Amino acid sequence: MAFALNLPKLSYSGVGAVDDAIATLSQQSVKRALVVTDKNLVELGILDHLFELLDQTSIDYVLFDQVTPNPTATLVRQGLSVYVESDCDCFIAVGGGSPVDCAKAIRVVAANSGDIVDYDGVGKVKNAGDFFIAINTTAGTAAEMTSNSVITDESRQVKMVIIDAKQIPDIAVNDPLLMVNLPAHVTAATGMDALTHAVEAYVTPGAHTLTKPTALEAIKLIAQWLPIAVEDGKNIEAREQLANAQFLAGMAFNSAGLGLVHAMAHQPGATHNLPHGVCNAILLPQVSAFNAVQCPERFCDIAKVMGGDVNGLTPAQGAELAITLIQNLSQRVGIPKGFSTFGITEKDCHDWIEKVQADPCLGGNPRQPTNEEIESLYLACL
Repeated sequence: MAFALNLPKLSYSGVGAVDDAIATLSQQSVKRALVVTDKNLVELGILDHLFELLDQTSIDYVLFDQVTPNPTATLVRQGLSVYVESDCDCFIAVGGGSPVDCAKAIRVVAANSGDIVDYDGVGKVKNAGDFFIAINTTAGTAAEMTSNSVITDESRQVKMVIIDAKQIPDIAVNDPLLMVNLPAHVTAATGMDALTHAVEAYVTPGAHTLTKPTALEAIKLIAQWLPIAVEDGKNIEAREQLANAQFLAGMAFNSAGLGLVHAMAHQPGATHNLPHGVCNAILLPQVSAFNAVQCPERFCDIAKVMGGDVNGLTPAQGAELAITLIQNLSQRVGIPKGFSTFGITEKDCHDWIEKVQADPCLGGNPRQPTNEEIESLYLACL
């Protein structure tokens, strides 16, 4: 089978990207957009310019601002009702991964049938749905340009990972002006999320000549610019470089795949509603050490682009350096050291094992773990 590189039809990046995206939308045959976002962004005025642009182009819109972190199946059903009852014919998602994933899921059910839980897994979406613009306000998830959506099914206490290229938005937007007010702790968490995307995409067996360079460049940019953006959120260059980095990471993992970090991170996110980027950051060093046994050369490459001196080191030593550099970066940007900070117990870790084994991200890991190894990794991250 040939390698598939899935991307949005169009991506706008840089200052003024929102204006260009709405100008393109105005050329489509659309009348009413469902704007999917969260109340906090509305209250902060992040969407004010978007609303002005929609008014100027005579595109009507309905606001669905109920999205919470780790969006749920119930939230998707509520958004679908608003979309149908308001007779909308396009989507505009504004925010980080949560609003974008929620909009993706609403669009899936609107264009097909049944309930969002029917689409848990890979390749189950038949119809792409109405025109969709995803406007990113963080630099982490790359949800604006990927084929994945992650929705919590409250009834099972599990994060569904819906994977299908038909979920990719028509237009991806990254405007650094929308990111300058992002709090430092959110900048840190989303940046480490992007780093995890890039690392997992680089070491997975699914990595390809078309994805490995973008993964490495993303790692390099994040190592350089994430501390700067955390320390000075109004640094436009840092914001833009991080937006570019997370997009590059998305280009890599969207086609190469992810791995054990994400399979494990989805579980505390589902049961304890923890920030996804924080979960990834806590797990990344331990899982990297586990994977480095299988592919030390890849981790040696990672150490090099993060600024490490690998001259004279064996691949195993280079891998150890990469893990140290990842830990140092996580510590510098203020990521909590372990899950016990959030009240997670050994019993929680044990209860997650089967769900990790069932997570679709696990298949992309370079080394397949046993149940005992998964539990051991969780316990090392407490």
